[in-house]
Parts: sequence; structure tokens; C-alpha cells
Amino acid sequence: MTAHPPRSRVRSERLETRVTADQKNLIEHAAALQGRTVTDFVLTSVQEAARRAIEEHQRFDLSVRDSRAFVNALVNPEPVNDRLRDTVRRYRQATGT
Repeated sequence: MTAHPPRSRVRSERLETRVTADQKNLIEHAAALQGRTVTDFVLTSVQEAARRAIEEHQRFDLSVRDSRAFVNALVNPEPVNDRLRDTVRRYRQATGT
């Protein structure tokens, strides 16, 4: 029985790009300095950049959503409930206000 690597680890897709001679030399030099192949260097660098781009987008999206929720809470506040009244009462007792 032969073990197969998980599908996500099988490199069956291909990306291609055209670069200038200067760009290729720069990438090859950087890869060599790190003791990696050009493919490994490029793939790792692109994955890191992609993750950062996704995280930045998610932070921005969350920030916009949170901002809208905050403004909505200010414009349309929830009615005061018993728990909040009790908390305010205990605070006033503790602080003497």
C-alpha cells in the first residue's frame, strides 16, 4: 500500500510570470543568500505576502463593521436593563457617589 501525500501538499498547479533580468538576478541572489532554491524563495515570499494582504483586509473589514456597530449603538441605544441598574447602584455604593 502506497501512502499518498494530502491533496493540499501535491503541487499540481502552476504559476508563471515574466521578469526582467535585474529582477531575476535580485531574486536569485536573495534565494542564494538564504540557501534556498528560487522556487522555494518565490513561493514562500508570495505566500507570506498573500497572507498579509488577507489579514489586512480582514482587519479593515472588521474595523468597518465594528465602527458601524459602535455608531449604531450610540444612535440606537439599548434600553437600560435590571443588570445595568444593579451595576450602577453597586458602583455608587462602592464609590459613595
